[in-house]
Amino acid sequence: MRYTYTSLLLFFAGCCLSAQICFEGQVLDAISGEPLIGASILQLESNQGTVADLYGRFKLCATVEERENYTLEIKYTGYSGKRIILDRTSVDSFLTIELEAGVMLEDLLIVAYQEPLIKQDESTRGDIVTSSEIRQLPTRNVNALKGTGAGVASGDNGRGLNIRGSRSNASYYIIDGVRISGDPGRNEQYNEIKENAFTSSATESTSTFSADVDRASYANVRRFINQGQIPPADAVRVEEIVNYFHYSDTPPPTNTDHPLTARSELTSCPWDSSHQLLRIGLRAQGLQPGRKLASNYVFLVDVSGSMGSIDKLPLVVQSLKLLSQHLGSNDRVSIVTYAGATKVVLAGANGDSTQTIIDALDELHPGGGTAGAAGIELAYKLATENFIQSGNNRVILATDGDFNVGLSSQQELVKMIEQKRDMGIFLTILGYGQGNYQEGTMQELADRGNGNHAYIDSPREAKKVLIDELGGTLHTIAKDVKFQLEFDPKLVKGYRLVGYENRLLANQDFEDDTKDAGEVGAGHVVTVLYEIVPGAAPKRRQNLAELRIRYKMPDSNRSRLLTWDINAQAQSWGQTSHDTRWAAAVAEFGMLLRDSPHKGTADWSHCLQIARAAVGRDWQGYRTEMIGLIEKSMAIK
Repeated sequence: MRYTYTSLLLFFAGCCLSAQICFEGQVLDAISGEPLIGASILQLESNQGTVADLYGRFKLCATVEERENYTLEIKYTGYSGKRIILDRTSVDSFLTIELEAGVMLEDLLIVAYQEPLIKQDESTRGDIVTSSEIRQLPTRNVNALKGTGAGVASGDNGRGLNIRGSRSNASYYIIDGVRISGDPGRNEQYNEIKENAFTSSATESTSTFSADVDRASYANVRRFINQGQIPPADAVRVEEIVNYFHYSDTPPPTNTDHPLTARSELTSCPWDSSHQLLRIGLRAQGLQPGRKLASNYVFLVDVSGSMGSIDKLPLVVQSLKLLSQHLGSNDRVSIVTYAGATKVVLAGANGDSTQTIIDALDELHPGGGTAGAAGIELAYKLATENFIQSGNNRVILATDGDFNVGLSSQQELVKMIEQKRDMGIFLTILGYGQGNYQEGTMQELADRGNGNHAYIDSPREAKKVLIDELGGTLHTIAKDVKFQLEFDPKLVKGYRLVGYENRLLANQDFEDDTKDAGEVGAGHVVTVLYEIVPGAAPKRRQNLAELRIRYKMPDSNRSRLLTWDINAQAQSWGQTSHDTRWAAAVAEFGMLLRDSPHKGTADWSHCLQIARAAVGRDWQGYRTEMIGLIEKSMAIK
């Protein structure tokens, strides 16, 4: 018995000498502040480790002996490693760890290694290009970088790449820690844009088009530019780039019968001094505190083989986790996946079952074909089964847009979506990744599904779309919103609608309630620009045009009409608001990217100049970010 007591005493004493210590923090680039995804964190005393997530965050719990100090070792490819010594009192604090780029790799002596002549099932290869090698390249763009790899050559047209023995998207390159797959844009599909031309007011004084609240084009354009490449012209939708930013137009009062209001400004046109620029800002009511509609969401997730890269399915899961943390007990969530087949992962869970939803998302893994049409059908079936009367019922499709199994044609998919939208279930499409991005298909489906389309290239963009702009993205406040302007031919010789090429309507469609148009979400601002060829000088209080807007309430099929007069008195460029000058700078940015025939005297230096002067109130730094994109575009060009 004495020996038993002694053994127990020694056992408990041993337990007291060790404990579980948790370390939590974030790993960032020391200069840019960007998260270092996949950085390794090792607790040396226990030899236990973890890696940083898409935000650069980590939490490492290690079982280690009680001691005065603990050591963490942080490493990331292409960066100088760091060791941090923490005393017992600082273990529980949140650590912000900054690593500096540029590390001398130690020489490695390979004693013996035999590589098989043929590696079965391997269809990818990788190359690492350092920043110093990039600086020495005569042309610093993605194609030039990839051309440095063995077996890779630029195509005859200077844009594509010929990769020996490989699919076009089967190679990847790590550039300062960032993985680049294939040739961005090579297998991507964009619907053709034929820019609006000038219309003579004497011939046609009325202009009619549908509202557009999609903002996907800007995030996609940003992706190309950040990879050192000017985007394809048809990837640049000027109205989506303009509408990406926040504008300070005043919303309608809460006690009004109409959820929409509009204002206008007229000033000189910065890219043609003989013309004028008209900005119209349509603002929707925001979500009222305590009046959020109960939501029935079906997350339809593409888990096909093409979604395997880190900028696709892992980012999808991260995005939907963010949204899940902002749901309540009145909400319902279902999860459907599709690859070679469809699967119901979660059906009608309560919105406050956050951990259940997160656990289900963590089970998603890529593999198989892409039976997108079957997935959409199953998602609508679940949305119908969990329908919330007078609630917000929506399918949220997350995909790279590669529908290559089942109803593969865009027309068949559109027809199926149109048959479903009258049920009161709307569609939001979130695009991810590169290489297979099918922008035309996704935009068409979202438009026909009474929904919207966003492109998500980072956790920051996911937060903007699904959290910061939740109402605008997922809560429709007015549907089938149409614009119509009737210009005074005496005061306006001609006009050109900037952007909205795929939203044009016949004038008779304005009063036709059977014609589909765009949806506007809670808090949205729709910004419209017209380039005006002025006619006779206006008299005091004379109107340039009448603005008419038709819309339907979400649960109604009958439209309502709003009208405003647009004053003909123009303000000088310096007197007009920051918002109007910023919208003009963004439009000029888009026209330069497209090499538009209507860009007039615009060039990159001029665009940069007016953008810098028009930043104004910069919500979360997005305007400053675009100035950086202008500077990068100048360097690429």
